Amino acid sequence: MSRRRAHDDDDGYDRVYKKRRRVSENQEIEDRLESLILRVGEKSTSSLESNLEGLASVLEADLGVFRTKILRILTDCAIKMPEKCTIYTTLVGLLNAKNFNFGGEFVDYMVKNFKDSLKSCKWNAARYSLRFLADLVNCHVLSCGSLMQLFDNMLDTANEDSVPQVRRDWYVFAVLSTLPWVGRELYEKKEQELDHLMVTIEVFLNKRSKKHQPALKVWSSDTPHPQEEYLDCLWAQVRKLRQDNWAEKHIPRPYLAFDSILCEALQHNLPTLLPPPHHESYTYPIPTVVFRMFDYTDCPAEGPLLPGSHAIERFLIEEHLRQIIDNHFFERKDCAAQLLNFPYKAKIPLDYCIVEVMFGELFRLPSPKHLEICYGSILIELCKLQPSTMPQVLAQATEILFRRIDSMAAAAFDRFVWWFAYHLSNFQFRWSWEDWDSCLQRDPEHPRPKFIKEVLLKALRLSYFQRIRDMMPETYAELIPLPPEPIYKYTSEGASTLPGTSAAHELVVSIRRKCTPEEVLTVLNTLPGQGDNEESNTFNPLKIDVFVQTLLNLGSKSFSHSFAAIGKFHYVFKALAESEEAQICILRNMHALWKNHYQMMVVLSDKFLKTGIIECSAIANWIFSREMTSEFTKLYIWEILHLTIRKKNKHVIKLNTEVTEAREKLRRAESRSGSSSEDEDNTKDKSGERPSEDVVERMEEKLEAAQADQKNLFLIIFQRFIMILSEHLVRCDTDGIDYNTHWYRWTIGRLQQVFLAHHEQVQKYSSTLETLLFTPDLDPHILDVFHQFVSLRA
Repeated sequence: MSRRRAHDDDDGYDRVYKKRRRVSENQEIEDRLESLILRVGEKSTSSLESNLEGLASVLEADLGVFRTKILRILTDCAIKMPEKCTIYTTLVGLLNAKNFNFGGEFVDYMVKNFKDSLKSCKWNAARYSLRFLADLVNCHVLSCGSLMQLFDNMLDTANEDSVPQVRRDWYVFAVLSTLPWVGRELYEKKEQELDHLMVTIEVFLNKRSKKHQPALKVWSSDTPHPQEEYLDCLWAQVRKLRQDNWAEKHIPRPYLAFDSILCEALQHNLPTLLPPPHHESYTYPIPTVVFRMFDYTDCPAEGPLLPGSHAIERFLIEEHLRQIIDNHFFERKDCAAQLLNFPYKAKIPLDYCIVEVMFGELFRLPSPKHLEICYGSILIELCKLQPSTMPQVLAQATEILFRRIDSMAAAAFDRFVWWFAYHLSNFQFRWSWEDWDSCLQRDPEHPRPKFIKEVLLKALRLSYFQRIRDMMPETYAELIPLPPEPIYKYTSEGASTLPGTSAAHELVVSIRRKCTPEEVLTVLNTLPGQGDNEESNTFNPLKIDVFVQTLLNLGSKSFSHSFAAIGKFHYVFKALAESEEAQICILRNMHALWKNHYQMMVVLSDKFLKTGIIECSAIANWIFSREMTSEFTKLYIWEILHLTIRKKNKHVIKLNTEVTEAREKLRRAESRSGSSSEDEDNTKDKSGERPSEDVVERMEEKLEAAQADQKNLFLIIFQRFIMILSEHLVRCDTDGIDYNTHWYRWTIGRLQQVFLAHHEQVQKYSSTLETLLFTPDLDPHILDVFHQFVSLRA
C-alpha cells in the first residue's frame, strides 16, 4: 500500500512539473518569436529578404498555438515602429500568401486598432495604422478599391458642418501623408478615383482658413525661406510627387523582391469604416508651421544634395527623424546614435537634416513635445559622437538663427537663449564673440544685443560671475551682467537719514539672536505709521520695507538661507501681506534688494506663491506696474509671469481631477446602494470613507473659487496688455511716428506667448475675453493676436 501511495504522489508531482515546464517552454517560444519579429530589418549577416522569408516560415509553423500573440506583436510593431512599416507589411503579405485566413484575421485586428485609436484620440497611432493598411495594398493583402473607399469616407469629414476645422484638417492630413506609400499602386490601378481624391483635397485646402498661421511661425519674415503651413507644404510635396508619376526615392520596398509570390495571393476587402462623429470631449492636434532653416546652398557642394522644400523626400526624412527622437528621447546617447545611424545617410546631408529637425522641434509653437533640455542634451551627444562635422553645422545654424533673430517669435527667442547658454556651458563657454561685434553699435533693445545679454545672464546661472566676465571681450562690457549681489539700502551710503534705519538694525540684532515672529512684529510696531488706519484696512509700507529687505538680506547667502528665513517668519509675512497692495509692496522690496540677481527674484517669487504669502494676481499687477517699466522687456519678468500662471493652472487641474474622482465614487456608491456590502466596500475611497454629498459640494465650491481666480488672473493680464499696447499705438498715432518699435514687437510677442503657452486653459474663457476685452472696437493689431489664438481650435 505504501509503495502505491508513493507512486501516486510521484505521478501528481510529475503532472504539475510537466504542466509548469510546458508553460515555461511556451513562454520561451513566445519571447523568442517576439524578439525575432522586433529585430527583423536590423543589421545582420543575411539579406533582409532571406530573413523575412525565414521569419514568415517560422511564424506560419507557430500560428496554431501562438496566433493571438503573433497578431498582437505585429499590430504593436505597425504602430510603435512606423519607420519599419514596409518590412512588417511584407511579412504580413508573405503570411497571407501562405495562410489566407490569418491575413483576414490580421486585417480585422488592424482595423479594430485603427477604430479604437480614432475614438480615443490617439492621432499618431491612427495615422500609422492607416499607413500600414495602405501599404498592405502594395503587398496584395488588401484590394485597392476598399482602400479608396476608406479614403473617401475619411475625406467626407472635410465637408462636415459645425465641427472644428482641426478635425477636418487631421483627416485630410492623414490621407495626404499616406499617399507617398501607396500613390503609385493607386495611380496604376485606380487612376480616375485617385484624381477625384486629389481634387477633393484641393477644394478643401483652397477654402480652409489659415488665420492661425502667423501665431505659429518661428519667424515673421518669409525670407530667405517661406514658413509654410503644414497642410499647404505637404500638399505642394504630394503634387510634386504626382508630377513625378508617384515615384519617390526614400521608402524601402522589400515586397518588390517577393512580387511573384505576393501577386498570387488572394486579397481581402476592408469592412466599411466610418470615422467616429465629432464629440466635444475630443481634442485634435493643433496645426503647425513647417520650420525651414537650410536649403541646398547652405550644405557643402561636394556632399549629397539636400532635397528641396517641396520634394516629398524632405517630408519623409523629417518625419523619420522625428520618429527616432520620439522613440528614444528619454535616453540621449541612444537617441544621438540612432539619429546618426539613419538608414539613408549616404543619400542626404544628414547633419543638416538632423540639426534643422532638432531646432524645429525645440522652437515648435505653442510648445515643444519634450522638455527643452532634452533637445539641448541630444545636440551635445551628437557633437561628441560626430566631432568632425556636427559642431561646425551647429555653429553655422547658430549663426543663421542669430542673423534672423530680428523677426523671431518671443517664445522661440527665449528657447534660443536657454539652449545657447546651456550649450556653451557644456563646451567651456568657448565662442568667437568677435564675429558678432557689429551688434554692439545697435540700440540695446534690438534683439541681437539683447540676445547676447540674456545668454550671459542665463550662463551666469550655470557658472559664476568672474568666469562670465573673464570669457567676454572688453568691447562687450556694456552687455556683461552686474555682480549678482544684494543692494541693502539700510547699510548703504546715506542710510542714516532713512526713516527705518534704526528699526532695521534692531531687527538684524533680534533675528541673529533667534527671536520669535512675535518679537519681530514688536520691533516693526515701533515704526511710524503712514496714514495708517486699521478700519480702512490700509498697510504700512515702511514696516514691509524694513522687514522684507532686512530678512532677505540676512538670508542672501544662498537660496536655502532665504527659504529658511521665509519659513521661520512666514507668520510675519502673512500679517503684513493682508491686501494685494501690501503683497505688491513685498515684491517691490524684493526687487529693490535683488535687482541685479534675476534668478534669485524668480526663485523667491515662486517661494512666495507656494507659501501663500503672495497671490497670483498681485504678481501680475506688479509686473505691469509703472515701477517695472524698465524691466518689462527682460526675460526674467516673463519667467515669473509664466510660472505664476502655471501654478494657478496646476491648482485648478488638481482640484478638477479630485472633484471628478469624488463624483465618480459617489455615482458608483449610489448605483450600488442596493447591492451587497462587498460591493459597497469597493466604492470606498483609499481612506476607507465614501465621499458624502456635502464633501463633494465643498470640493466643487473650492474648484469654482479656483476657476474664478484663474479667470480673474487672465483678465488682469490681458487687460493690462491691452492698456499698455493701446496707449503706445495712440501715442505713436498722435505724434505721427512709427508704432512698430522694438518695445512694441516685444510686447505684442509676449501677448502672443501668453495665449499660446497656456492655450488649453485660456481657451475655456475665450468667450468671456471676447465679450469683455477683445471687442470689435479694439485696435486691429491687438485684436488679430486674439483671433489667431481662437482659430487654433476653431
